[in-house]
Amino acid sequence: MAGSAEQGVRIGLSVVVMTLRDRRAVVLTTAGEDGARALPFGPFDPARDRTFERALRDFVTDQTGFPLGFVEQLYTFGDAGRASPRATPGPDQKREVSVGYLALTPDAAEGQTHDSRWDALFDFFPWEDRRAVDPALNAYISEGLTAWAAGDAQRLARARALFALTPEHRWNEERVLERHELLYEARLVAEAFRDRDAAAPADTAGRPMTSDHRRILATGLGRLRSKLKYRPVLFELTPGAFTLSELQAAAEAVSGLTLHKQNFRRGVERTGLVEPTGHVTSATGGRPAELFRFKGVDPQTGAAPGLSLPAQR
Repeated sequence: MAGSAEQGVRIGLSVVVMTLRDRRAVVLTTAGEDGARALPFGPFDPARDRTFERALRDFVTDQTGFPLGFVEQLYTFGDAGRASPRATPGPDQKREVSVGYLALTPDAAEGQTHDSRWDALFDFFPWEDRRAVDPALNAYISEGLTAWAAGDAQRLARARALFALTPEHRWNEERVLERHELLYEARLVAEAFRDRDAAAPADTAGRPMTSDHRRILATGLGRLRSKLKYRPVLFELTPGAFTLSELQAAAEAVSGLTLHKQNFRRGVERTGLVEPTGHVTSATGGRPAELFRFKGVDPQTGAAPGLSLPAQR
Protein backbone atom coordinates (compact mmCIF):
# COMPACT_ATOMS: atom_id res chain seq x y z
CA MET A 1 0.00 0.00 0.00
CA ALA A 2 2.91 2.32 0.61
CA GLY A 3 3.81 1.97 -3.06
CA SER A 4 0.31 3.08 -3.98
CA ALA A 5 0.73 6.33 -2.06
CA GLU A 6 4.10 7.02 -3.72
CA GLN A 7 2.50 6.60 -7.13
CA GLY A 8 -0.19 9.16 -6.32
CA VAL A 9 -3.09 6.76 -5.74
CA ARG A 10 -5.71 7.38 -3.09
CA ILE A 11 -7.96 4.46 -2.17
CA GLY A 12 -11.55 5.09 -1.15
CA LEU A 13 -14.46 2.85 -0.24
CA SER A 14 -18.06 3.37 -1.35
CA VAL A 15 -21.14 1.33 -0.56
CA VAL A 16 -24.60 0.79 -2.02
CA VAL A 17 -26.86 0.10 1.00
CA MET A 18 -30.33 -1.05 -0.05
CA THR A 19 -33.47 -2.00 1.83
CA LEU A 20 -37.26 -1.84 1.42
CA ARG A 21 -39.63 0.77 2.77
CA ASP A 22 -43.37 0.75 2.09
CA ARG A 23 -42.75 -1.92 -0.57
CA ARG A 24 -40.27 0.34 -2.40
CA ALA A 25 -36.55 -0.25 -2.86
CA VAL A 26 -34.57 2.54 -1.21
CA VAL A 27 -30.86 3.36 -1.07
CA LEU A 28 -28.91 5.08 1.70
CA THR A 29 -27.42 8.40 0.55
CA THR A 30 -25.50 11.30 2.04
CA ALA A 31 -24.94 14.89 0.88
CA GLY A 32 -22.26 15.25 -1.80
CA GLU A 33 -19.95 18.26 -1.98
CA ASP A 34 -21.62 19.40 -5.21
CA GLY A 35 -25.11 19.36 -3.65
CA ALA A 36 -26.15 16.10 -5.33
CA ARG A 37 -26.82 12.94 -3.38
CA ALA A 38 -23.88 10.59 -2.82
CA LEU A 39 -23.31 7.05 -1.68
CA PRO A 40 -21.62 6.70 1.73
CA PHE A 41 -17.93 7.09 0.93
CA GLY A 42 -14.74 7.20 2.96
CA PRO A 43 -10.97 6.81 2.68
CA PHE A 44 -8.97 3.65 3.29
CA ASP A 45 -5.89 4.22 5.45
CA PRO A 46 -3.46 1.31 5.00
CA ALA A 47 -1.58 2.31 8.16
CA ARG A 48 -4.73 2.22 10.31
CA ASP A 49 -7.32 -0.04 8.68
CA ARG A 50 -6.80 -3.79 8.86
CA THR A 51 -9.28 -4.67 6.08
CA PHE A 52 -11.39 -2.88 3.48
CA GLU A 53 -14.62 -4.28 4.93
CA ARG A 54 -13.83 -3.26 8.52
CA ALA A 55 -12.98 0.27 7.36
CA LEU A 56 -16.19 0.37 5.32
CA ARG A 57 -18.38 -0.68 8.25
CA ASP A 58 -16.74 1.87 10.55
CA PHE A 59 -17.06 4.92 8.30
CA VAL A 60 -20.65 4.11 7.25
CA THR A 61 -21.68 3.94 10.90
CA ASP A 62 -19.79 7.18 11.59
CA GLN A 63 -21.38 8.99 8.61
CA THR A 64 -24.92 7.72 8.95
CA GLY A 65 -25.33 6.14 12.37
CA PHE A 66 -26.36 2.96 10.51
CA PRO A 67 -24.69 -0.42 11.14
CA LEU A 68 -24.25 -2.68 8.10
CA GLY A 69 -25.40 -6.30 7.83
CA PHE A 70 -24.77 -8.32 4.63
CA VAL A 71 -21.82 -6.89 2.65
CA GLU A 72 -20.31 -8.02 -0.66
CA GLN A 73 -17.55 -6.42 -2.73
CA LEU A 74 -18.79 -5.15 -6.10
CA TYR A 75 -16.04 -3.76 -8.26
CA THR A 76 -13.04 -1.43 -8.24
CA PHE A 77 -13.69 1.91 -9.94
CA GLY A 78 -10.41 3.49 -11.01
CA ASP A 79 -10.95 5.47 -14.23
CA ALA A 80 -8.61 8.43 -14.54
CA GLY A 81 -10.27 11.64 -13.37
CA ARG A 82 -13.25 9.82 -11.77
CA ALA A 83 -13.33 12.19 -8.79
CA SER A 84 -13.30 15.27 -11.04
CA PRO A 85 -13.65 14.23 -14.70
CA ARG A 86 -13.18 17.78 -16.02
CA ALA A 87 -9.80 18.23 -14.38
CA THR A 88 -6.51 17.37 -16.05
CA PRO A 89 -4.50 15.35 -13.51
CA GLY A 90 -1.35 17.18 -12.45
CA PRO A 91 1.86 15.80 -10.97
CA ASP A 92 0.63 16.45 -7.41
CA GLN A 93 -2.93 15.21 -7.93
CA LYS A 94 -3.61 11.71 -6.66
CA ARG A 95 -5.57 9.28 -8.77
CA GLU A 96 -8.64 8.14 -6.86
CA VAL A 97 -9.57 4.47 -6.84
CA SER A 98 -12.83 3.44 -5.19
CA VAL A 99 -13.61 -0.09 -4.06
CA GLY A 100 -17.40 -0.46 -4.28
CA TYR A 101 -19.56 -2.66 -2.04
CA LEU A 102 -23.16 -3.83 -1.96
CA ALA A 103 -24.90 -4.05 1.43
CA LEU A 104 -28.44 -5.25 2.18
CA THR A 105 -30.51 -4.84 5.32
CA PRO A 106 -34.12 -5.46 6.42
CA ASP A 107 -33.89 -2.40 8.69
CA ALA A 108 -35.06 0.90 7.17
CA ALA A 109 -34.38 2.96 10.29
CA GLU A 110 -33.33 6.52 9.62
CA GLY A 111 -29.66 7.43 9.71
CA GLN A 112 -28.69 9.48 12.71
CA THR A 113 -26.77 12.27 11.07
CA HIS A 114 -28.34 15.33 9.46
CA ASP A 115 -27.39 14.52 5.86
CA SER A 116 -28.02 10.77 5.56
CA ARG A 117 -31.38 9.48 4.38
CA TRP A 118 -33.14 6.78 2.36
CA ASP A 119 -33.91 7.79 -1.25
CA ALA A 120 -36.17 5.85 -3.62
CA LEU A 121 -33.95 3.75 -5.88
CA PHE A 122 -36.00 4.40 -9.00
CA ASP A 123 -35.70 8.18 -8.55
CA PHE A 124 -32.16 7.67 -9.89
CA PHE A 125 -33.17 5.07 -12.52
CA PRO A 126 -36.84 5.67 -13.39
CA TRP A 127 -36.50 3.70 -16.65
CA GLU A 128 -35.64 0.57 -14.60
CA ASP A 129 -39.14 0.34 -13.10
CA ARG A 130 -41.16 -1.50 -15.73
CA ARG A 131 -44.27 -1.64 -13.55
CA ALA A 132 -45.19 2.02 -14.02
CA VAL A 133 -44.21 3.04 -17.53
CA ASP A 134 -43.90 6.81 -18.01
CA PRO A 135 -44.78 7.61 -21.65
CA ALA A 136 -42.93 10.94 -21.54
CA LEU A 137 -39.74 9.30 -20.21
CA ASN A 138 -40.00 6.48 -22.73
CA ALA A 139 -40.38 8.98 -25.57
CA TYR A 140 -37.44 11.05 -24.27
CA ILE A 141 -35.17 8.00 -24.17
CA SER A 142 -36.36 6.49 -27.45
CA GLU A 143 -36.11 9.74 -29.38
CA GLY A 144 -32.82 10.69 -27.73
CA LEU A 145 -31.20 7.35 -28.53
CA THR A 146 -32.50 7.42 -32.10
CA ALA A 147 -31.01 10.88 -32.58
CA TRP A 148 -27.72 9.73 -31.00
CA ALA A 149 -27.60 6.69 -33.30
CA ALA A 150 -27.96 9.01 -36.32
CA GLY A 151 -28.64 6.11 -38.64
CA ASP A 152 -25.67 4.04 -37.46
CA ALA A 153 -26.87 0.41 -37.54
CA GLN A 154 -24.66 -0.78 -34.67
CA ARG A 155 -25.66 2.08 -32.39
CA LEU A 156 -29.33 1.58 -33.18
CA ALA A 157 -29.10 -2.17 -32.53
CA ARG A 158 -27.43 -1.53 -29.17
CA ALA A 159 -30.11 0.95 -28.12
CA ARG A 160 -32.96 -1.32 -29.22
CA ALA A 161 -31.51 -4.34 -27.43
CA LEU A 162 -30.78 -2.59 -24.12
CA PHE A 163 -34.06 -0.68 -23.88
CA ALA A 164 -36.29 -3.18 -25.72
CA LEU A 165 -37.39 -0.44 -28.10
CA THR A 166 -38.93 -2.89 -30.56
CA PRO A 167 -41.20 -5.92 -29.95
CA GLU A 168 -38.56 -8.48 -30.92
CA HIS A 169 -36.30 -7.37 -28.07
CA ARG A 170 -36.90 -8.61 -24.52
CA TRP A 171 -36.14 -6.43 -21.49
CA ASN A 172 -33.20 -7.83 -19.51
CA GLU A 173 -33.46 -6.41 -15.98
CA GLU A 174 -29.84 -7.29 -15.15
CA ARG A 175 -28.27 -4.89 -17.70
CA VAL A 176 -28.65 -1.81 -15.50
CA LEU A 177 -25.08 -0.56 -15.86
CA GLU A 178 -25.08 -0.95 -19.65
CA ARG A 179 -28.27 1.10 -19.93
CA HIS A 180 -26.90 3.84 -17.67
CA GLU A 181 -23.64 3.99 -19.64
CA LEU A 182 -25.53 4.21 -22.93
CA LEU A 183 -27.62 7.12 -21.62
CA TYR A 184 -24.40 8.81 -20.48
CA GLU A 185 -22.81 8.29 -23.88
CA ALA A 186 -25.91 9.69 -25.59
CA ARG A 187 -25.94 12.67 -23.19
CA LEU A 188 -29.37 11.88 -21.80
CA VAL A 189 -28.30 12.04 -18.12
CA ALA A 190 -27.10 15.14 -16.28
CA GLU A 191 -23.64 13.77 -15.42
CA ALA A 192 -22.72 13.69 -19.12
CA PHE A 193 -23.05 17.49 -19.22
CA ARG A 194 -21.51 18.11 -15.79
CA ASP A 195 -18.40 16.12 -16.73
CA ARG A 196 -17.96 18.33 -19.81
CA ASP A 197 -18.40 21.52 -17.79
CA ALA A 198 -21.74 22.24 -19.49
CA ALA A 199 -25.15 23.07 -18.12
CA ALA A 200 -27.53 20.08 -18.19
CA PRO A 201 -31.04 20.50 -19.65
CA ALA A 202 -33.85 20.30 -17.11
CA ASP A 203 -35.35 17.16 -18.64
CA THR A 204 -32.42 14.73 -18.36
CA ALA A 205 -33.36 11.24 -17.17
CA GLY A 206 -33.35 10.48 -13.44
CA ARG A 207 -31.71 12.25 -10.52
CA PRO A 208 -27.95 12.80 -10.86
CA MET A 209 -25.45 11.80 -8.19
CA THR A 210 -22.06 13.17 -7.24
CA SER A 211 -18.91 11.97 -9.09
CA ASP A 212 -19.56 8.51 -10.61
CA HIS A 213 -21.81 7.34 -7.78
CA ARG A 214 -24.81 6.71 -10.05
CA ARG A 215 -22.59 4.35 -12.05
CA ILE A 216 -21.63 2.55 -8.84
CA LEU A 217 -25.30 2.37 -7.86
CA ALA A 218 -26.17 0.92 -11.28
CA THR A 219 -23.50 -1.73 -10.77
CA GLY A 220 -24.97 -2.60 -7.37
CA LEU A 221 -28.54 -2.87 -8.66
CA GLY A 222 -27.48 -5.03 -11.61
CA ARG A 223 -25.53 -7.33 -9.28
CA LEU A 224 -28.46 -7.67 -6.89
CA ARG A 225 -30.93 -8.45 -9.69
CA SER A 226 -28.60 -11.13 -10.99
CA LYS A 227 -28.05 -12.69 -7.57
CA LEU A 228 -31.80 -12.95 -6.92
CA LYS A 229 -31.90 -15.86 -9.36
CA TYR A 230 -29.14 -18.02 -7.90
CA ARG A 231 -28.75 -17.01 -4.24
CA PRO A 232 -31.44 -16.32 -1.59
CA VAL A 233 -30.36 -12.68 -1.15
CA LEU A 234 -33.95 -11.43 -1.21
CA PHE A 235 -34.34 -12.66 2.37
CA GLU A 236 -31.63 -10.18 3.43
CA LEU A 237 -34.24 -7.48 2.70
CA THR A 238 -37.21 -9.07 4.46
CA PRO A 239 -38.15 -9.24 8.16
CA GLY A 240 -38.03 -12.55 10.04
CA ALA A 241 -41.68 -13.34 9.26
CA PHE A 242 -43.46 -12.36 6.06
CA THR A 243 -46.42 -13.25 3.87
CA LEU A 244 -45.89 -14.58 0.35
CA SER A 245 -47.45 -11.36 -0.96
CA GLU A 246 -44.79 -9.36 0.91
CA LEU A 247 -42.08 -11.60 -0.49
CA GLN A 248 -43.40 -11.06 -4.03
CA ALA A 249 -43.58 -7.30 -3.42
CA ALA A 250 -39.93 -7.35 -2.35
CA ALA A 251 -38.92 -9.20 -5.53
CA GLU A 252 -40.91 -6.73 -7.65
CA ALA A 253 -39.42 -3.72 -5.83
CA VAL A 254 -35.90 -4.86 -6.71
CA SER A 255 -36.48 -6.26 -10.19
CA GLY A 256 -38.84 -3.49 -11.33
CA LEU A 257 -41.06 -6.18 -12.86
CA THR A 258 -44.69 -7.15 -12.25
CA LEU A 259 -44.51 -10.85 -11.40
CA HIS A 260 -47.12 -13.51 -12.09
CA LYS A 261 -48.58 -14.31 -8.67
CA GLN A 262 -49.28 -18.03 -9.01
CA ASN A 263 -46.07 -18.78 -10.91
CA PHE A 264 -44.04 -16.89 -8.32
CA ARG A 265 -45.63 -18.84 -5.46
CA ARG A 266 -45.08 -22.14 -7.22
CA GLY A 267 -41.46 -21.18 -7.73
CA VAL A 268 -41.05 -20.38 -4.03
CA GLU A 269 -42.59 -23.73 -3.10
CA ARG A 270 -40.25 -25.61 -5.46
CA THR A 271 -37.13 -24.08 -3.87
CA GLY A 272 -38.09 -25.17 -0.36
CA LEU A 273 -36.61 -21.91 0.93
CA VAL A 274 -39.51 -20.97 3.22
CA GLU A 275 -41.61 -22.69 5.84
CA PRO A 276 -44.80 -21.63 7.65
CA THR A 277 -44.43 -20.10 11.10
CA GLY A 278 -47.79 -21.36 12.29
CA HIS A 279 -49.06 -17.79 12.62
CA VAL A 280 -51.22 -15.49 10.49
CA THR A 281 -51.48 -11.73 10.17
CA SER A 282 -54.45 -9.44 9.57
CA ALA A 283 -52.22 -6.47 8.70
CA THR A 284 -52.80 -7.04 4.97
CA GLY A 285 -56.26 -5.47 5.22
CA GLY A 286 -58.04 -8.50 3.78
CA ARG A 287 -58.35 -12.07 4.91
CA PRO A 288 -55.74 -13.22 7.44
CA ALA A 289 -52.58 -14.25 5.59
CA GLU A 290 -50.19 -17.03 6.58
CA LEU A 291 -46.75 -15.97 7.77
CA PHE A 292 -43.59 -17.68 6.54
CA ARG A 293 -39.91 -17.56 7.41
CA PHE A 294 -36.66 -18.26 5.54
CA LYS A 295 -35.41 -21.78 6.32
CA GLY A 296 -31.76 -20.91 5.78
CA VAL A 297 -29.08 -22.69 3.79
CA ASP A 298 -28.60 -26.44 3.67
CA PRO A 299 -26.67 -27.33 6.85
CA GLN A 300 -24.76 -30.06 4.99
CA THR A 301 -23.73 -28.24 1.82
CA GLY A 302 -24.33 -24.57 2.66
CA ALA A 303 -26.27 -24.30 -0.60
CA ALA A 304 -29.52 -22.44 -1.18
CA PRO A 305 -31.09 -21.53 -4.54
CA GLY A 306 -32.40 -18.21 -5.69
CA LEU A 307 -35.93 -17.33 -6.81
CA SER A 308 -37.33 -17.32 -10.34
CA LEU A 309 -38.86 -14.04 -11.53
CA PRO A 310 -41.84 -15.01 -13.73
CA ALA A 311 -42.80 -11.66 -15.23
CA GLN A 312 -46.44 -10.95 -16.04
CA ARG A 313 -46.88 -10.76 -19.80
